[in-house]
Amino acid sequence: MLLKHKALLRPCILLGASLCFLTGPLWAQQDTAAAEPEQPTLMNQLATRGLHDVKNERWNAYGQFTYISSWKPGFQAPYTNFNGSTNSLLPNAERSFTGTATLYLGVRLWKGAEAYLVPELISERPLSALKGLGGAIQNFELQKGGAELPQVYRSRVFLKQTISLGGDEVTKESGPLQLGSMTSSRRLVLIAGNFSILDFFDKPAFEVDPRQGFLNLGFLTSAAYDFASDARGYSWGGVAELYWDNWAVRFGRITPPKNPNQLPIDFRLGKYYGDQMELEHRHTLRGKAGIVRVLGYRNRENIGRFSDAIAAFLADPRKNATTCPGFSYDSGNAGAPDLCWARKSNVKTGIGGFAQQYLTGDIGVFVRGMASDGQSEVDAYTTTDYSAGFGALAHGSRWGRSGDLAGAGMNLGWISASHAKYLSLGGVDGFIGDGKLRQGMERAVDVFYSVNLHRGLWLSGDYQHVVNPAFNADRGPVHVFGLRLHGEY
Repeated sequence: MLLKHKALLRPCILLGASLCFLTGPLWAQQDTAAAEPEQPTLMNQLATRGLHDVKNERWNAYGQFTYISSWKPGFQAPYTNFNGSTNSLLPNAERSFTGTATLYLGVRLWKGAEAYLVPELISERPLSALKGLGGAIQNFELQKGGAELPQVYRSRVFLKQTISLGGDEVTKESGPLQLGSMTSSRRLVLIAGNFSILDFFDKPAFEVDPRQGFLNLGFLTSAAYDFASDARGYSWGGVAELYWDNWAVRFGRITPPKNPNQLPIDFRLGKYYGDQMELEHRHTLRGKAGIVRVLGYRNRENIGRFSDAIAAFLADPRKNATTCPGFSYDSGNAGAPDLCWARKSNVKTGIGGFAQQYLTGDIGVFVRGMASDGQSEVDAYTTTDYSAGFGALAHGSRWGRSGDLAGAGMNLGWISASHAKYLSLGGVDGFIGDGKLRQGMERAVDVFYSVNLHRGLWLSGDYQHVVNPAFNADRGPVHVFGLRLHGEY
């Protein structure tokens, strides 16, 4: 799922998955144009703690490890997995963990050309087999189909070509997935290979590495952004980015899974694909930097529509959740419709926006939202049809702890009328389905504090409060407590 990342050993340190680096969180990777006024920011305050400031690297290597432990006490639930449905969050106390370790390797091939290879190690134990939460999954590292036994896989291998189109000189800071270099504010960047689309689109607020920020999946990107990917959150395809001073526009086409939420990829990019386009503008408001982005996606995939699944069941009750002749989510509810009977080539669309603004050099606020069409099942991310989120991040320099980071935010999620009807009849999708439903808005509060123990080592505490898990007002609320150990090298 996106990320989509996963765990490692157990209470031992493992080596993680996506976007961290010695110089500090992802925010250290932002372009800085020489023409822009210097000002302290959340992004560069941690970056200045790093050791790597090469401006014309021929190669680089970075690594990270992250161990996250989550625990929830029991919660109120008048029914669980009603009538043989399989996707409820279990109401008893549970512990979850992930451990990840990642190695980021980059090399310059020729003028403007870079190649990247990222092997990754992961181990995990989700809450309730990763069932029963919509967009409020408590640990963004959890992957679909993961296991406690550590697995090694290739998360990324891609080529990037940058073509200068003039403008001001821009410094690209050295970091994971980025060689230190000088480039221009007007340029065309072409990427092809295996990557996460979130490496380029709808990045987290202030580009903070998720392994240093919010744990809830809803802050990784918009929960309703059902970007095409395999069960780990990675895709094959291509991205084109055009930067023109303070503006940027990017387009990407990527591969979906052969079956929803599964690992095997469908490489028929002319038949099934995920397209996305994003427009971005960077601005200064009262001397403080900000960003506004608009993102739209259009997927053509082998997925089912909720209304078609309901119609098939009502026309012939033998076409239920227990009689599926193909891929299904293994529900035991013989009196419920199933998306298995409705899968065919369908189009799923969505549009959303994001904005962030620094209030001071070390405090920033953000907001994001997205609306999908709400007609089709989740193919790769979360079951949310409409999502919104907002929050604030503060750098520890405000209180004399320059390596610390604190944040508070809220995610809101809704499902469409047809999605709710399907679930109320006992249907299940990739993540949710309690067997019945009293529809409600799923909302989650996430509050964390990350303490810098040493130059490249952080310990974080996290609390999440989830109301109406799986959009079901009959169940919850759920309290989740988390600890995270994260290192960069």
